[in-house]
Amino acid sequence: MNKRIAILFSGQGAQTVGMGKDLAARYPAVAELFNKADTILGRPLSQIAFEGPEDELTETKNCQPALFIHGLACLMALRQEIGEFPIQAAAGLSLGEFTAHAAAGTFDFETGLRLVAKRGIFMQEACEQTSGAMAAMIGAEENTVRSLAAETDVDIANLNSPGQIVISGESAKVILAVSMAKDHGIRIAKLLNVAGAYHSRLMNSAFLKLGDELQRTTFAVPQFPVICNTDATPVREPEEIRSSLQDQVTDTVHWTDTMEHLLDQEKCELFIELGPGSVLSGLLNRTRKGTPCVSISDCASLDAAIAILRGLNSD
Repeated sequence: MNKRIAILFSGQGAQTVGMGKDLAARYPAVAELFNKADTILGRPLSQIAFEGPEDELTETKNCQPALFIHGLACLMALRQEIGEFPIQAAAGLSLGEFTAHAAAGTFDFETGLRLVAKRGIFMQEACEQTSGAMAAMIGAEENTVRSLAAETDVDIANLNSPGQIVISGESAKVILAVSMAKDHGIRIAKLLNVAGAYHSRLMNSAFLKLGDELQRTTFAVPQFPVICNTDATPVREPEEIRSSLQDQVTDTVHWTDTMEHLLDQEKCELFIELGPGSVLSGLLNRTRKGTPCVSISDCASLDAAIAILRGLNSD
């Protein structure tokens, strides 16, 4: 393929019941990946991903490893159809950054899955120990939202795309920020249906525990650049990878800057989103309208993506 390709992996919130089920039915290698994950984890996570119930899949300890497996399953299915293809760079939204590193060979599947499973448990524990919330601020300048966040003592969790910013913190403070948003000229402010205050200081216990796990983990140099969430730059050396993955738990996700880095510095021309839905494709379009991006989450979207990719290859 003669395009410079970036692969993108979904973050928490993208999960949906049935994720991976039809891919596992069509591709024995994908089925084996889910079976291997169940064995590593010692529990039937594939059954929760394939069949639900939704509230169980949505639990942080389940959805994070399920999304990790599913993202790699989508990549595996794509490679089954079109073979190996050159990847210019990768990125993942929050949890998806771990999936991007697994795809880049920073660590193997089992190591990544164990890390993500523990991350999910640590973050769920942090949610249960605190009273946190998150809210989306739509149609506002970054400085405006930062001013509101400082005024209400909450954190900036995600800079997702121009005009889409997420705040995070103690529930009462986030609710106050939502109530004050209109006075600050913010068009829409709405609470998100999440279990806690991700990417905020309320995740500090998870930050500390994950840091210990990362110190015990061996990392290789990624086979292609992986752009980290914390400052939207590539990370290569083990220590900077450890720091970026730990810091990400409490720090802001700079997704807009990450997309701009992939476009302007890595010169990526085609993006492939791997994971449920097409949230990342939508954010990319709001960041740089018209950027080619195909989303792969199931057999139907895979077939559609293959047709597009083969068409591009024949151009």
